[in-house]
Amino acid sequence: MKNNKYIAAFVAVVLSVSAYAQETRNLSLDEAITLSLQNSKQLKLNGAKVSEAAASLREARERRLPDLNVSGSYLRLNQPNIDLKVKLGSSSGSGGEGGSGSGSSASAMPTVNQAAYAMANLAIPVFAGFKIQNGINAAKYLQKATTLDAENDREEVIANTIAAYSNMYKAKAALEIVKENLKQSHQRVQDFSNMEKNGLMARNDLLKVQLQESNIESALLDAENNWKITYISMNLMLGLPEETILIPDSAAFVPVSDSKNFETWESMALQSRKDLDAMNWRIKAAKAGVKAAQGDYYPSLALTGGYIAADIPNLVTLTNVINGGVGVKYSPSSLWKTGSKVAQAKARLHESEISQDMMSDNVRLQVAQAYQNYLSATKKIDVYNTAREQANENYRIVKNKYDNSLATTTDLLDADVAQLQAQLNYAFSKADAVVAYKKLLLTAGTLDAQTTNNQ
Repeated sequence: MKNNKYIAAFVAVVLSVSAYAQETRNLSLDEAITLSLQNSKQLKLNGAKVSEAAASLREARERRLPDLNVSGSYLRLNQPNIDLKVKLGSSSGSGGEGGSGSGSSASAMPTVNQAAYAMANLAIPVFAGFKIQNGINAAKYLQKATTLDAENDREEVIANTIAAYSNMYKAKAALEIVKENLKQSHQRVQDFSNMEKNGLMARNDLLKVQLQESNIESALLDAENNWKITYISMNLMLGLPEETILIPDSAAFVPVSDSKNFETWESMALQSRKDLDAMNWRIKAAKAGVKAAQGDYYPSLALTGGYIAADIPNLVTLTNVINGGVGVKYSPSSLWKTGSKVAQAKARLHESEISQDMMSDNVRLQVAQAYQNYLSATKKIDVYNTAREQANENYRIVKNKYDNSLATTTDLLDADVAQLQAQLNYAFSKADAVVAYKKLLLTAGTLDAQTTNNQ
């Protein structure tokens, strides 16, 4: 007995430690959205892409800045064999050995065994066939498109979070409903067992309710497993410890009644969708790309300047050699080589325009599907609510009949299963309606704005 007490105490301690280690956290929908935006790897990746686009824009603007090149060398030279066909002039001094010696010295080649020089060249672009400005415009348009892509993915993250939160809520609701139904089943089995012992019920009827109890216990295991998977998945999405038990807020799933018609939603989508807006900017970038490609037809003009210094011992020293002027560069071959580049740029522009038309059609279809799903989901709430009331009333009637020996055990169990299914359908329909409305906002391009306003 003493050992059993120790074992019981040890088990109680282990269970208490385990319960303490597994934190339970109440999580609202707004908090879930905030955490998902903070921890989304996709949004972090988009942030890096936006930074890259901004750097590309800076690079395009820097092409307007002067180009400065500095070079220099130090050289060691050998003693070359030089045979000048034109003799160096001798000095005009008087004859004699002294004069002859002086003339021989003057005509001797200087000894050069090293040389050093340095140059600096500066070029300021004045005209480059509009390539620089169009390159800047293209980079600016692509940066705006990348930013809009990031905002569009932000809405996708919000929608995915709402859907995941809804699944977690439905899993929790199903778990609670099945638990409550299992309690009723346990009580029914206990009542039937007592009646069977007293000879008031056939053994077969007791086996039927025991079989239903086993089925409900199996359903409870599935519901618990599904519940654990949903909150673990949610924890990974939000950056929380995986073992944290999340309790969703049922108040978040209050169906929204919206009176806007389909035409209004479609118009909102065509005006507000970030992906459509991003495609518009990409078309502008493609047009700038065409103009930049055409810039090869024109010459380039730049202001140039330079500085040269050189030192060749025993021969020459150059300092303060400054030059400046205007430089023109033109390749006549561009007349027959640039056409293919321009054709490629125009083809990319045409592809972007076709993609825009396809995207516009796809947006209209998405809005139509989301709108119809929203209408269907809101109608299902009323349908399932009526079905729930009917199932409850049906179970009450069948139970009374059964108590008065006017209905069979099978009828009673069927009524119980119908009641359980009706309760689940009604609980799920409210969450589905909210998700359908959020999906409609997503397809209309206004989900992020409304979520921000609600927070």
